[in-house]
Amino acid sequence: MRVNVYNTANKPRFFGSPNNVILGVLGLFLAGVSSLSAQEKDSTDLKNKEGIGTEVVNVVKAYTPTISDANKIQQTPSLSDSITTATKEIDYTIFSVPVASTFTPSKGKATGLKRAPKEQLYNSYLALGVGNYNTALLDFYTSYDFSRDQRLDVMLTHHSSQGGIDQVELDDKFYNTALQAHYKMSDRYMNWGIKGGFQHQIYNWYGVPADLYASQELAAIDEKQSYYTVFIGGDIGFQDSYFSGGEVYYRRFWDAANSGENRAVLSPKFEFPMGNEWVNLDVMVDYVGGEFDRTYFNGETPIKYSNLMAGVSPSFQLSGDDYSVTLGASIVYNQDLENSDGDFFFYPNVHASYDVIDEFVTVYGGVDGQLKQNSYYDFAQENPYVSPTILVRPTDQKYNGFVGVQGRFLPNVGYNLKGTYRSVSNAYFYRSNSYHIGMDSQIVNDQGYAYGNSFEVLYDDVSSISVFGEINVDINRNFSAGVNAEYMNYSMDDIYEPWNVPNFKSSAFASYFIGKWSAGVKAFYIGEREDFIDNPTWINPERYTLDGYFDLNANVGYDITDQWSAFVKANNITGGAYNRYVHYPVQDFQILAGVSYKFDL
Repeated sequence: MRVNVYNTANKPRFFGSPNNVILGVLGLFLAGVSSLSAQEKDSTDLKNKEGIGTEVVNVVKAYTPTISDANKIQQTPSLSDSITTATKEIDYTIFSVPVASTFTPSKGKATGLKRAPKEQLYNSYLALGVGNYNTALLDFYTSYDFSRDQRLDVMLTHHSSQGGIDQVELDDKFYNTALQAHYKMSDRYMNWGIKGGFQHQIYNWYGVPADLYASQELAAIDEKQSYYTVFIGGDIGFQDSYFSGGEVYYRRFWDAANSGENRAVLSPKFEFPMGNEWVNLDVMVDYVGGEFDRTYFNGETPIKYSNLMAGVSPSFQLSGDDYSVTLGASIVYNQDLENSDGDFFFYPNVHASYDVIDEFVTVYGGVDGQLKQNSYYDFAQENPYVSPTILVRPTDQKYNGFVGVQGRFLPNVGYNLKGTYRSVSNAYFYRSNSYHIGMDSQIVNDQGYAYGNSFEVLYDDVSSISVFGEINVDINRNFSAGVNAEYMNYSMDDIYEPWNVPNFKSSAFASYFIGKWSAGVKAFYIGEREDFIDNPTWINPERYTLDGYFDLNANVGYDITDQWSAFVKANNITGGAYNRYVHYPVQDFQILAGVSYKFDL
């Protein structure tokens, strides 16, 4: 059997002229006839030989084309056509025609900036002033640069008054002079300094009860008290070091009543990396020790105190775009060397803030505490009328928890509102001492402070709640003002009242600068306070309620030249010799005027 396969998809295509087509068809026809004759002859011969007939089977199959890879011509053929058109170059020309115009542009000129004259800086300053109550004021400061890295600062201050308060029977003058010097040196990796100074203060226990002592007894009272202070200290700081720096300080303080005190403080600081943050480690060693010549009631027994505390305070800070958190704590060991008694104290130190609305509302809060080292020097600076017979012990501020919100009402009006709860052990208060009355007195003390005109220091455990608020206004760089107020409520354990501490206080200020003039106003209000005096026989003890008082102060200054200025200061403008402490009226309206001079030394 013979099988012929035809491709139905491979249809013939004819190209060329009609004659060529006819000749092609005729040739194909003759070829087909010849092929058929040959097939018939072959099939006839096969039949004759085998005796089997033949059939033709046509199988039709769909065409499946394939695509061959194209061969890219590797070179561009050259053209040798003789009639290739050459590019003709065209030359462009512009025919300009003048146009008549009457406009003439003017040349611009940059506006010149007026250079402000360079302010000359002087390294020294001196101010002198005098006022009523025979008041004298001196303020001197100079800073000398030995080189780019070395500097010496010297400061001398003096403020005194010869007194003259109405209805005061004893001398009420005061005197305060201080001299300090500070040498500093710095380089690329380290800076250090050393400082020292001397201070002399004179105060008088002039607050005796009125109409209690005869003139002869008053004349015999030596009411003068003198305080002397000498100190020396140093500080050092390092760059790119785990030991970031520290301070060392020593102070000797004594008075005219044979009392003396030593204070030494060492406080190095360290920094350690912890991941992407730094851990701060503050170390503190604080010693205070002193002696008073006698007790208030008995002149034979001196009072000695000696206290040493040492502690560490690690802390680190986390901050982001709108929050800041400080986590830390303090561990302090306190040793009462005089009584051989020691104990450990632990305090938290956690502060956090979050910006609710950037610059306008920020909430904050925290809790902290400390063991505060009290000293005779600190008491005398806060209340110069304490008797040199007081007890000195540290104050344990167990915790101070607070929460508040601060920000701005307007771009130039800021506010701060805070609430605080405190728990304090051995909080100190000033209370009037009992007074000495002639031969009937049970007080074996005839010193100038034993006539109801000095104060003792009492300690008690106290819990308090306070609310504080303030508003500050900055109209521009030349004017600013502010006002604040605080209300406090105390809960005492043993004593009746928080003696000589107000429940309410407030203050306000404003300052203004224009041209060569400057002016400022300060005012404050202190609410009522309580005090209590036991007489020697404990009969008819006296309890005092001190009225609240308002004090208004102002100052005006004028720059006469670049170096000379004049100033006037007025204090207690509203008048009234109010009592700061029991039997201690202050000076009435005070005014002081003076000049200041800047120069190079």
